[in-house]
Amino acid sequence: MEIADFDRSPNVVSLFFARADALGEVPMLWSKQGGQWRCITWAEAARRVSLIAASLRRNGLNDGDRVLIVAENRPEWCLADIGIMAAGCVTVPTYTTNTMRDHTHILENSGARAAIVSTEKLARTLLPAVVQTDLCQLVVGMETLPAMQGGAYETLAWEDLLQGDAAAARAEVDQRIAGIGRGDLACVIYTSGTGGAPRGVRQHHGMLLCNVAGAAEVIADDFGWDQGGRSGQGQREIFLSFLPLSHAYEHTGGQWLPIGLGGEIYYSEGLEKLAANIEEVRPTVMVVVPRLFEVLRTRIMKQIEKQGAVASRLMDWAIAGGVRSQSGKPGLLDRPLDILLERTLRPKVRARFGGRIKALVSGGAPLNPEIGVFFEAMGLTLLQGYGQTEAGPIISCNRPAAGVKFSTVGPPLRGVELRIADDGEILVRGELIMSGYWQNEAASANVLKDGWLHTGDIGFIDERGRIAITDRKKDMIVNDKGDNVSPQKVESMLTLQPEIAQAMVSGDRRPYIVGLIVPDADWAFQWSRENGETFDFRRLQDLPAFRAAIRGAIDRVNAELSVIEKVRQFTFADEPFSIENEEMTPSLKIRRHKLKDRYGARVDALYRA
Repeated sequence: MEIADFDRSPNVVSLFFARADALGEVPMLWSKQGGQWRCITWAEAARRVSLIAASLRRNGLNDGDRVLIVAENRPEWCLADIGIMAAGCVTVPTYTTNTMRDHTHILENSGARAAIVSTEKLARTLLPAVVQTDLCQLVVGMETLPAMQGGAYETLAWEDLLQGDAAAARAEVDQRIAGIGRGDLACVIYTSGTGGAPRGVRQHHGMLLCNVAGAAEVIADDFGWDQGGRSGQGQREIFLSFLPLSHAYEHTGGQWLPIGLGGEIYYSEGLEKLAANIEEVRPTVMVVVPRLFEVLRTRIMKQIEKQGAVASRLMDWAIAGGVRSQSGKPGLLDRPLDILLERTLRPKVRARFGGRIKALVSGGAPLNPEIGVFFEAMGLTLLQGYGQTEAGPIISCNRPAAGVKFSTVGPPLRGVELRIADDGEILVRGELIMSGYWQNEAASANVLKDGWLHTGDIGFIDERGRIAITDRKKDMIVNDKGDNVSPQKVESMLTLQPEIAQAMVSGDRRPYIVGLIVPDADWAFQWSRENGETFDFRRLQDLPAFRAAIRGAIDRVNAELSVIEKVRQFTFADEPFSIENEEMTPSLKIRRHKLKDRYGARVDALYRA
């Protein structure tokens, strides 16, 4: 198994079957059933994929037909995805948090002729959209589907999809995929919509293969993968899949990358059990969004503080040493301190991540450098990646060999051509770039110009070839004096304070910056106990002492900001921003337009206070 395999593969389905034929009875996909981890081998996965492809064709699907997947992360998601592509069709992943309106938009826009849904609960949101659009002719249920009156679609059980002659089905697949090239469409992934209706990104097979090749090279060169599917310790790469597979970051980094590496994928039981799953699975690689790292950092710090003054002092020393390391100015005592930490604090922290983690890879949103410094100080390798759905999605990633600097997102991956436009915008070119947006030529023309993807991100390339991103063009706040302020920077600094869980700042065409704040629930509960108050968010927000405590946290941040960045006034949100209230995307980025619609009048009132 070599990096060159990715260059030679005509499509991702061929890559999968090549790995399956080579690995046979080696475990591939793991899930928790009845309290026990159970696996599907590579050989069994190949058998099921072949049968799925044959069944889809037998039920009337043809080359290029779009097929929705509506399911939580589970082995069937992966098998359905590959099976759809093996049938010559196109996968359309959708979020489990989608509303009926979201499904209606995607069904109408994609023209999908079939859908595969996991649970009865998810089907109750999907099926009304299927009936309303009257485009979908087949709905496959991984579990029992609810009865739905109306609609001309046929239904099929997942078990029925797996019936037939596996050998004949595989022969059909081999013949079919021989005609699928790297430029052919593999999937249409709808962006999570931070600023309006989702657009379908047309991802071709070469786009995915290019991304996998670049990411695999990072693992091979920086972490000792021997290009034979195993690490230098003879251990296959173990991935714990947590982020939604409908997100391009997890689809590529959490599914196709481990397939390319011949690794194993464990499917997490969800956020509530994630910490336990990490300790059980002991992954070697995890791809995670910054918000989760912020949560993990808070939990680790609280656990260390509970261990007493000595542990807290060690943590403080470790973080201070990490800051000096990032600045390139290590202290005289840093080396002895490093040895001490390796014998005391760090093994305990690493144990919480299973003890064999090679890299935690952050992507999907900007990472606050303080978070990176913290995890590095705790003895964990945290890498920040950068990308967009329109680029496969991985454009770059920090590499230890190039020197990890958390204010950058590392050098471009293999196969990525990058340049900085005159206005500072990052432009990208290569096989990783999308074919365009589905059914949206105007939007495609707006971002694809002369073969270059205009990312909308502002940045520069440092002296070591690493990309540093300074802002998003469209999210930039421009105050009434024409000064530019990065909202992500200020928000990230605010949410590092123990008193603040979430924040959104605004101030476009205004004299100063204001903030919308969600207090941290654990901190607020503790504050209530210490001050003899009832723990009631709405009531607490009206108390001058509680407001003053939040003001104090904001003032600490303001002390580190320039005059134009300081948060002068703030108000409270009614509830946390969440996926359920549509104020966060599934990848945990805030939806500014939704928050402005809901709280616009309240925020505007801050300028009259």
